Amino acid sequence: MKKIVLFMIMTLTLLAGHIQAQDTEKKLSREEKKALQEQLDSLFAVEAIQAINEKAFTLEADQVVFKYGNMAYVNSNTNFVSVKGDKAVVQVAFNIPVSGPNGIGGVTVDGSVSDYEVKTDKKGNLSLSMNVMGTGISARVNISMPKGTNKATVEINPNFNSNRMTLNGVVLPIQKSSVFKGRSL
Repeated sequence: MKKIVLFMIMTLTLLAGHIQAQDTEKKLSREEKKALQEQLDSLFAVEAIQAINEKAFTLEADQVVFKYGNMAYVNSNTNFVSVKGDKAVVQVAFNIPVSGPNGIGGVTVDGSVSDYEVKTDKKGNLSLSMNVMGTGISARVNISMPKGTNKATVEINPNFNSNRMTLNGVVLPIQKSSVFKGRSL
C-alpha cells in the first residue's frame, strides 16, 4: 500500500512539473522569442563565418534572381555554391520537365578557386569574392552576408558573357549541408 501511495505521489509531482513547464513555454513574450531567435541567428552566423574562413562551406539557395530581375523559388538541395579547399561547385537546377546537362534540370560546373578574399566592413557585414575557373565555368563569384545571420546572397558574374545570376540562401558548414550534386560538365 505504501508503494502505491508513493508511486501516485511521484506521478502527480512529475505531472505538475510538466504542466508548469508548459505554462512557462506559453508565457514567452514576443520580445523574449525575438531575443532567442537573434541569439540563434548569431550562433549560425559565427558558424558560417568560421566555415567561410576555413574554405569549407555551402551556400544553399532557395531563390534565384536572373539578369533582368525575374525571380524563381527553387529547391535548396539542388541549387548551391560549395567551396571545399581550392575546389568549387556551382549548381543551378530548376523544377522543369527537361533533365538538362546535369540530369536534374539545370547545370553543374566544377572549378578551381583563385583570388579568395574575405572582408568584413565596419558594420560587421562579410563579403567574399573569388574566381572560379573550370571546364564549364569561368566566373567571378561574390558572396555578401549581413552581420548577425547566416543568410547570404551570391552573385555569379560569368567572364565570357553578361548572363549574371544571383542566388539567395543560407551559408552552412560543408559537413552540415545536404545537397544533391548532379552530373558535371
